[in-house]
This record gives sequence, C-alpha cells and structure tokens, in this order.
Amino acid sequence: MKLGKNGLLIGIVFLLLLSVVFSFYLLSRKDDNFSSKKIEVYDIKEGQVVVSPLVIKGRVFGGNWIGFEGQVGTVDLIGSDGTKLGSAILTAVSDWMQLPIDFQAILVFEAAEDGTASLVFHNENPSGLPERDETMNLPLTVSGAKRKVAIYLGKQSGGDSCTEVFAVEREIKKTEAIARATIEELIKGPTAEEKQAGYFTGIESDTKINKLTIVDGTAGIDFNEALEEGVGGSCRVVGIRQQIIQTLMQFEKVKKVIISINGRTEDILQP
Repeated sequence: MKLGKNGLLIGIVFLLLLSVVFSFYLLSRKDDNFSSKKIEVYDIKEGQVVVSPLVIKGRVFGGNWIGFEGQVGTVDLIGSDGTKLGSAILTAVSDWMQLPIDFQAILVFEAAEDGTASLVFHNENPSGLPERDETMNLPLTVSGAKRKVAIYLGKQSGGDSCTEVFAVEREIKKTEAIARATIEELIKGPTAEEKQAGYFTGIESDTKINKLTIVDGTAGIDFNEALEEGVGGSCRVVGIRQQIIQTLMQFEKVKKVIISINGRTEDILQP
C-alpha cells in the first residue's frame, strides 16, 4: 500500500511538471503565431499580406484535430465574395499517429487584385460525422500584384553531384507568362547576398529567351547562342540544364522540358 501511495505521488509530480513545461512552450511561441486551443499556425499574422504560393506551417494538438493517413486536414483560401481562390492539403511532417502533429501546406492561389480573404482550416474527419467537423478562420489580405516563385542555382559545398541545384525565392509581378518571367529571373543569377552564401549560376547574363511554349505538359524553351558560349566542362553543362529544368518543373502544368538554342535541340550545350 505504501508503494502505491509513492507511485501516486510521483504521478502527480510528473503531471505538474508536464503542465509547467507545456505552459512555458505556449508562452515561448512566436507572437506571429495564430492559434486556437487545438490548432496553431506559425508565422502568419491576422491581416498579413500574402502572395502565391503561400507556405503554411503549424501544429495540431488533438480533440477533433487529429492525423489520418499522413494528413491533418485541408485549408481553403476564400475571397471576400466567397470565391475559393485556392486550396491545399495539410500534410503531416511529423508522426501523424502521435500528438501533437506538425503540418505543412503549399497553397497556390489566383487573385485578380489585392483584397481581403480568409484561410479556412478544416480538420481531418475520417468518421464523416458532421458533429466532428471543425474549422478555424485566419483573416488575411491577398496580393494579386505579385507572387513568389523559385529559381534554381548551384551552391558551393552543396554537394558533389553536378545535377544538384538549390531553390532560392523570388517575388515577381503577376503575369500570365509566369514561366517565362521566372526563367528571366533565373538568367539574372544570384543576388550579392546569395553569392556570399555560396550560390552561383552557370548561365551567362546575356542569355535571351527566343520562345517558350507549354503544350500538353511539355515546356519547349529556345534560347539564343549565349546560353552555350564559353561553356566548358561536362559538369557545368549538366548544371545549366538542371537549373533550367528544375526552375520550369515547379509549375504544375510542366511535366517535361525540352531545351533548344536557335531552334536546335541536338548537339547543344556540349562540354
């Protein structure tokens, strides 16, 4: 009986310590986090101006906010007029069977102009019972003028493979020719800060795009002769190809990339 009392005392002390640690965790979270008692979104403030694509990270803590088959729910971006501007799955990035569960989503949206909107988070409800549905709304301001894209650069000490390139972010004016505008950003190369961080490009700055088409999932991009002028070494050639291919492949409609120079696809970019 004495051992039982000791065990009960230890259990109470443990629960008190756990409560203190959890309270400290909540107090130490960033002020930018938006949360309810069951779900928290990191680094997005109420009313914040966002552009597409929007990276959403957060955590769910339980109740009806649970994990199921690798995800914890979905999120919709709803415009002020009720139009759905975009949606994404809240993918679990920690063990989805063990609470709390960290999640991430990349939400691509189309906004014709700046305006108010709301992120509407929906919990994962495998039971299908309406009484277990839950939502959380996060009011935002969307920007239709710009959007975020990635360009791919090489990086010193980033790896031994010639095919290894790394994404860096750019914010550009929204345009229907988004793929072309992104390649034009790629041609500009790394910023001064990125160069200091070890990023580099194999593409010459006087390279020009002659034509870019995307048909049935295939992006055909034709450059002027500057793309291959002064190119030496098979590693640099492979790197140039990967920079272009990976930059274009970020767009959902692009499944394959064909590079040409002044209409030629054969014998180009030779070391």
